[in-house]
Amino acid sequence: MTPRPSKPTDSADSPAEATATTAPAVQPSDDPQPLPSDIAELSYEAARDQLTEVVRRLESGQGGLEDSIGLWERGEMLARRCQQWLDGARERLDQAVAARRKDDPSDG
Repeated sequence: MTPRPSKPTDSADSPAEATATTAPAVQPSDDPQPLPSDIAELSYEAARDQLTEVVRRLESGQGGLEDSIGLWERGEMLARRCQQWLDGARERLDQAVAARRKDDPSDG
């Protein structure tokens, strides 16, 4: 039995991997109301984790009125940051779907 020549594996051979390396990263959408820099710089995951903690603290009922109002306001800003990231992801997905439909008009 003769050995078959092995094909070198190149990550660019896979369309999914090639797209992953060439596609732009998800960016948060623009928001007309600026966020404080400590929130505006957060990734989606970091903003989500902080929002989860804010909700936990509010639900515990441990803080006073002023603390609760401050937490609520921060939670609103964190939720906006998360929404910016989700809107940016939706825009990227919409662009990918539009590009696919443009390349393959029979799909759709």
